[in-house]
Amino acid sequence: MHNITRVVFMGTPEFSVPCLKLLLEEKYEVVAVITQPDKPKGRGKKLCPPPVKEFALEHGLPVLQPDKIKTEEFISAMHAINPELIVTAAYGKILPKALLDLPPYGCINVHASLLPKYRGAAPIHWAVINGEKKTGITTMMMDEGLDTGDMLVKSEVEISQDMTTGELHDILKELGASALKQTLDLLKQGTLKRIPQNNDEATYAPMITKDIGKIDWKQSSHNIHNLVRGTNPWPGAFAYYRGERLKIWKTELCDFPACSDKPGTICKIAKDALWVVTGDGAIKVTEVQFDNCRKMGVCECGHNVKTGEILE
Repeated sequence: MHNITRVVFMGTPEFSVPCLKLLLEEKYEVVAVITQPDKPKGRGKKLCPPPVKEFALEHGLPVLQPDKIKTEEFISAMHAINPELIVTAAYGKILPKALLDLPPYGCINVHASLLPKYRGAAPIHWAVINGEKKTGITTMMMDEGLDTGDMLVKSEVEISQDMTTGELHDILKELGASALKQTLDLLKQGTLKRIPQNNDEATYAPMITKDIGKIDWKQSSHNIHNLVRGTNPWPGAFAYYRGERLKIWKTELCDFPACSDKPGTICKIAKDALWVVTGDGAIKVTEVQFDNCRKMGVCECGHNVKTGEILE
C-alpha cells in the first residue's frame, strides 16, 4: 500500500475540471493547481480565466499560471512545493524531464482517446470527424514524448452516428474522472500495471483550426456529416452562400439518389430543411447560422433560398 497525499494538478479547459474535483472528493491534498494564463475572449478581448482556475479559486486552492514551465524559476517553485504525484488533464503543454522526474510516484495524464490512437491536442474532435464508432479515456504514465507513455487504465464509450464533439466531450470529461479514480486506487494498492504503447498503431490528432470546418461538397455525405458534428460546437462547419459565410450546425444522412448537379447545389427545399448535393448523393441540412446572426432552422433564415443555387 502507498500513502499518497500531496498532489499537484495541471489542467486548463472544462474537460479538466471533473478530474480536479475528483482529487478533492478523494481527500487528496492538492498542494498546487497549474493552469494556462488567462486569455482574451469576446469582442472586448477581456482577459478570462480558464475553467480550472475558476474551480480552483472557488475551492481555495493555490493557483500558478506560468507562461513557460521549463524555466529554472518554475522548476524551483515545483521543488519547493514537493509533490508526491503530478496529475495532468488537458493542460496544454508537454512536461519537461525535470518535472517528470520530480514526484516519486510520477506524472499521470488523463487523455481523451484509446491510445495509441489519437495522440495529440484534439483527440475528441478527430474521433468524430473521422467517423470512429468508439473512443474513450486512457490514463498513462507520462514520459518526454507526446502522449507516448505507458498506458494504465482504459475506459471505452460508443460514438453514435449523430453525436457531436460537444456531446462526446461532456461524456468523456466525466469518464476521465472515473478512470483517474480507478488509476489512483490501483496505484495506492500497489497493483497498477504499466502497458507499453505499440507505436506502429499510433495516430495523431493535431490542433483544430477554424479553416478545418470548410465543407468540401465533393466529399461523401457521411464525411460531410462527420465534419459537421465533429466541429460542433467549435469551430463550426461552414460554406459560402451568395458570398456570405454560412455555418452549418446540423445535418442528417438520408437516402437520396446520386444526380448530375454540381456538388454544393441546393437540390431540394422543404419547410424545415434543404438538401445539398454531395459526392455520392445529397445531405439534409436542418440548422444554419449566418454571420452576426443566431443559430436557426433553415425555415427561419429569411434569405429566400432557392433550388439550383450553390453553396461554395
